[in-house]
Amino acid sequence: MHFHRERRAALPRAGWMVMGKGVRASALEVAKTLFVCLCFFPAVTLQCKILKCNSEFWASSPTSGPKEEFCTALRAYSSCVRRTARTCRGDLTYHSAQHGIEDLMTQHNCSKESPTASPRARTPPPPVQLPPTDGNVASDGPEVCHYERSLPRHTAPPNYTHCGFFGDPHLRTFNDDFQTCKVEGAWPLIHNKYLSVQVTNTPVLPGSAATATSKLTIIFKNFQECVDQKMYHAETDELPAAFADGSKNGGDRHGANTLRVVEKVPGQHVEIQARYIGTTIVVRQVGRYLTFAVRMPEEVVNSVEDQENQDLYLCLHGCPANQRIDFKTFRARATESHGLTRASPEGPSHGFTYQSAMAKCKERLPVEDLYFHSCVFDLFSSGDINFSLAAYYAFEDVKMLHSNKEKHHIFERDTGMFNSTPKLSSFGFLMLLNLVAVSLWTELCCSCL
Repeated sequence: MHFHRERRAALPRAGWMVMGKGVRASALEVAKTLFVCLCFFPAVTLQCKILKCNSEFWASSPTSGPKEEFCTALRAYSSCVRRTARTCRGDLTYHSAQHGIEDLMTQHNCSKESPTASPRARTPPPPVQLPPTDGNVASDGPEVCHYERSLPRHTAPPNYTHCGFFGDPHLRTFNDDFQTCKVEGAWPLIHNKYLSVQVTNTPVLPGSAATATSKLTIIFKNFQECVDQKMYHAETDELPAAFADGSKNGGDRHGANTLRVVEKVPGQHVEIQARYIGTTIVVRQVGRYLTFAVRMPEEVVNSVEDQENQDLYLCLHGCPANQRIDFKTFRARATESHGLTRASPEGPSHGFTYQSAMAKCKERLPVEDLYFHSCVFDLFSSGDINFSLAAYYAFEDVKMLHSNKEKHHIFERDTGMFNSTPKLSSFGFLMLLNLVAVSLWTELCCSCL
């Protein structure tokens, strides 16, 4: 029970809260993290003005002196970030700033209700010098850095869940809901106490509603004595075998090797293993686009901090209703079109009819589940043959990451997206009850007469 209590107690602390022992290191880490985020999301940043809040805080927060002076700067920072909420909801940088402020306030026992006037400006301090990295850090760190080892003995193994995002794009949520979405631009997939994942989707063809993932950013938040905060960023034709800072593990802490990047196929397949939270992430580049798949314990999935905005996170609750594509309507129209094709950017010879798309997808996906139908949808919509590979590898990742073999395949009957049979059946049942009631009432009236 000791290790279990230790992990439970650590849940609120995971993330920015342990970024440094003093005000100076903490403020520096906040600014460094936001600066990196801003570099990767310049377009979004220009709209939500988070850069202005970050700059003001960095210019005013003291490195020494009374604690209240730092708290005053932090409250001003919090007020500035709150004013950006309308334009920044769903932006990874905005949520990272929110998380950092809350943890820094807790770390330094700052009151949220005191004055928020910014103190006098200061000269930025020199960079914090970190100790040299030891390339021979032992892989066996503290027990708290090994998720399953830290759980109490004689308990049932943790329940692992899966989320996948691939193709045009198709989403399989942690609850095994399967959706096809539009979601152009930057969207958050996951955001909890341990990590954040954001994708950027761009149109597959000019003027088309079909999009696919061209950028992916993952932030692993620092955790106790296990890992430093790390960022992994990938985009089309750039699938790194290391984190953004060039390292391949979790940094300089004792459990650093419980977070590592493993290159499976150069430029095509990377696996990120985060054993301290029992999580495995697979990132691939297939054709010109990226795919994402994750295996994560339920405890980590549900460690959501921002309860108010949790509906924004696609892996938890799926795509917003106005961003979903009606597969049933698409299939009906595609079947009616028969010989019509959608040409790919590479030329008309790569166009597919609905029938030829089905035949091509059958080669790698013989079972007509939703992965098969996603493949057909993507080939017919884009003409890009690489999308058949994206669906194939997405299903291969499911077989590797999903803990329940019975749920590897998802069929149309398993979800309410594609047909309304259950609703029709319920309606018919109610009509039958009404007819029976009317019949009985008529008989009763006749007998009375």
